[in-house]
Amino acid sequence: MPPTTASAATEPNSRPTEVGIIMNGVTGRMGYRQHLVRSILAIRDQGGVPLPDGRRLQVRPLLVGRDAAKLAELAQRHGVADYSTDLAGALADPAWQIYADFLATKPRPAALRQAIAAGKAIYTEKPTAQTAAEALELARLAAQAGVKSGVVHDKLYLPGLRKLRRLIDGGFFGQILSLRGEFGYWVFEGDWQPAQRPSWNYRTEDGGGIISDMFPHWSYLLENLFGPVESVYAQVATHIPQRWDEHGRPYAATAEDAAYATFELAGGVVAQINSSWTVRVNRDELVEFQVDGTEGSAVVGLFGAKIQPRAGTPMRVWNPDLAEEHDYAADWLTVPDNQDFGNGFKRQWEEYLTSWALGTAYPFDLLAGARGVALAEAAVASAEQGRKIELPVLTLD
Repeated sequence: MPPTTASAATEPNSRPTEVGIIMNGVTGRMGYRQHLVRSILAIRDQGGVPLPDGRRLQVRPLLVGRDAAKLAELAQRHGVADYSTDLAGALADPAWQIYADFLATKPRPAALRQAIAAGKAIYTEKPTAQTAAEALELARLAAQAGVKSGVVHDKLYLPGLRKLRRLIDGGFFGQILSLRGEFGYWVFEGDWQPAQRPSWNYRTEDGGGIISDMFPHWSYLLENLFGPVESVYAQVATHIPQRWDEHGRPYAATAEDAAYATFELAGGVVAQINSSWTVRVNRDELVEFQVDGTEGSAVVGLFGAKIQPRAGTPMRVWNPDLAEEHDYAADWLTVPDNQDFGNGFKRQWEEYLTSWALGTAYPFDLLAGARGVALAEAAVASAEQGRKIELPVLTLD
């Protein structure tokens, strides 16, 4: 059905108190769970986003997609008044001020171009494009059009990474030396049982691959916690060359399902991160990072964090002739939560919406998204050429 038209409520100072959000791709897993249900609907149900002056910014979603029946069912289930299969019509309607994109990677740039041309503010999943050149072009188009842009940086808002941020800001590590990361899990091939991820993730021609999926995450995590990435050396593999799609049909997996990379960061920190959809989990969380510094070390996941300070570091001596009986995990201290961190996606949405309402600068924009695409592109080039690749400094000029 077409979206209904309504003017956003305004106060005498013209600051909006209601915002219409076009949500494109809500029938997908991430668009539905994290962005619609756990973010925008949660914000709606709490009475909006509190603004610094005491007022609240109300949210009004418009569900957009290709399947009208699915959209109607979602709208009815969650009490959403507006849905449409007409993206162009929604972009032309002034009732909707923000375009939010949760599509697959391949169709995303075209939709973002449409939204920018329509003068809509942008909030989008990543990667923002398949090439760094196109991602940078999108950032420049948004800047030239004067529209606010935001790119999802969700992991920075999760409890484990926020605890890590506190440790860094408090000087716990002293001089940070290195980071080691392990991400991944076993994605079923699809023959014995259905795969947990869509089949396009494993086809390069459809925008798939673990580098394009995960390296934009590593880009913003490394940049915002430790320093900008200056170079990358990567090796990739397609460990499982044949998989089965959603209809049980075999297909060739043309995209890499594992990547092993070393990153050099500004300031001298060295980071090593393994990313794999062909690894069975033997750790506390699906992703864990160990940060080592002169004054202490930490092991953090998306939720938990453990530390070992310099003064509490046991003396270790390796003796290959004796079996290990020591419980090394017991030498670490758990970092307490100390606060309710909330849902990371929702927290970033609230920050973006506040920035939109106040007209303030927003750091996680399309240029930041372009840096993530550039890192992924450099990693692919590194794997193809067998050498370290330096990253360029991207600007809007």
